Amino acid sequence: MAETDYYTTKELANILGVTRQAIFKRIKSGEIPAIARGRDYLIPKDKLPDEIKKLIEERQKLATKRILELSSKPARDIDFEKELWKAADKLRGSLDPSDYKYIVLGLIFLKYVSDAFYQRRELLKEWVSDPNNKEFYVPDESARKFIIEDKDQYKSAGIFYIPEKARWEYLQKFSLTPDIGKKIDEAMEEIEKENPVLKDILPKIYAQTPLEPHVLSDLINIFSKIKFDHREYEEKDLLGRVYEYFLGQFASAEGKRGGEFFTPRPIVKLLVEILEPFEGCRVFDPACGSGGMFIQSAKFLEILKKDPSKISFYGQELNINTWRLCMMNLAIRGITGDIRGGKNSLLDDQFPDLRADFVITNPPFNQSEWGEDQIDPKDPRLKYGIPPNSNANFMWIQHFIYHLAPNGMTGFVMANGALAVGGREGEIRKRIIEDDLVDVVIACPPKLFYNVSLPVSLWFLTKNKKDGRFRNRTGETLFIDAREIYTPISRKQNTFTDEQIQKIANTVRAWRGQKEYGEYKDIPGFCKSVTIEEIRKNGYVLTPGRYVGIAPPPDDGIPFEEKMKKLKAELEEYFRQGRELEEKIRENLRKLNL
Repeated sequence: MAETDYYTTKELANILGVTRQAIFKRIKSGEIPAIARGRDYLIPKDKLPDEIKKLIEERQKLATKRILELSSKPARDIDFEKELWKAADKLRGSLDPSDYKYIVLGLIFLKYVSDAFYQRRELLKEWVSDPNNKEFYVPDESARKFIIEDKDQYKSAGIFYIPEKARWEYLQKFSLTPDIGKKIDEAMEEIEKENPVLKDILPKIYAQTPLEPHVLSDLINIFSKIKFDHREYEEKDLLGRVYEYFLGQFASAEGKRGGEFFTPRPIVKLLVEILEPFEGCRVFDPACGSGGMFIQSAKFLEILKKDPSKISFYGQELNINTWRLCMMNLAIRGITGDIRGGKNSLLDDQFPDLRADFVITNPPFNQSEWGEDQIDPKDPRLKYGIPPNSNANFMWIQHFIYHLAPNGMTGFVMANGALAVGGREGEIRKRIIEDDLVDVVIACPPKLFYNVSLPVSLWFLTKNKKDGRFRNRTGETLFIDAREIYTPISRKQNTFTDEQIQKIANTVRAWRGQKEYGEYKDIPGFCKSVTIEEIRKNGYVLTPGRYVGIAPPPDDGIPFEEKMKKLKAELEEYFRQGRELEEKIRENLRKLNL
């Protein structure tokens, strides 16, 4: 039997809403058949007592009912994405999150394209029936139907044309049938045929999923009651929020593996806020995961009332399934770009001639056995040296630099070890510093990534510190120690709030001479602007804490002499109490004749 044919005690307890101890008790009594696995048990699904099978089904139906009740309320009035996630996760059973995410996110995408299609369809119906609409109105009923079904009327508006048997309403009719998985796969195939831009992107895994058909039915019911109408919300659409939230939750559930496809939004936002992409720029992410850097860059322009469609996006992603998540994510947001999947950026660069204005990325950290022996020593990316095969960090960094335009900037996440490592990597870092590429380095707080405590920093390199966008920063580097600037959201994870992001970003802006952010000043313990000479004296180490110093203790306004007088009095009181305690102990010992 496959692992998905079993529940763990934790999974079964979660589904039934009881403690693990309650499950252990019934296993020991023989009521629930189980196979010992270390200190835990595996519980075969097909051997469960009928009463428990029935209870599981009822609990899943209750979860579905709960979300359907909530979905009738305005999305702003409830913790919308969280409730959706709770309901969908309750239906997961023992299926691994890494497999379940493709099932759920694929259905969300299918709901999105159907809703967008229906909205356009209703709009066309209004136009062709309105005598005042001189462009679209037609009196003939059959002609109206022709226009409403005209594929070009959808594609010209950036809407995917959805064939009848791929529409959400059609799937709803078959949601209770045992072959609903097959129907969904066929719908995905039909959509890809009709929209070549989606070829090989959509998941066709529903007929083979180990999930019971009623679970797919419940998922369809959950999403059916949510109207994903982007016109009602401040963000481009509600579904984009839901998709992004689910990506984050799946990343959290998968732990370290989740970081391979999803960078926490606050980190992405801080990178973009500091780089400040603009209309007409080229943005490149050579390790693009699920596309968060592209989406945040587009949002940055939207907030400024600029046109994000004027950004040219380029990306590469090794994992083909992650690439599919990225393409669906971008399609939901209405973002297009040249994003290529299935190829290794370091060994098979798909954009050798690209010179981008911004390279924004979160590459794999400390990648060993990355393929040094497969790199030509004359590779133009190796301007500063060949990194060791034991760690790809500085291969990635040189890859980013190579892809920068003459005035380009890169912002990326990097493991802290790269700040001070020696050997060949240290020599590469030294040459990059001497070439005056290092603009800003930010030390981040711990536990920003899901279930990963590895400390990270943000690096910002630029090809030209006197490009005219900001003040001339030749020979200068800004160090920021933000390790104490965070908000805990759980025992295992910290985050940046929007206010904390702006505090850090505005410090960089002030240092760059953006006058609306005030005059820059060094702040001990937080930020310092240094010269290459000072970095040189510190052995080319880029650790911010080396330069910013220690924050002074807060001044409470009490004179030093007064503080000392108070401390002395407190200390004398402790001594007095100590003497009294000692005397009491001695007296008790005397009474015992000891």
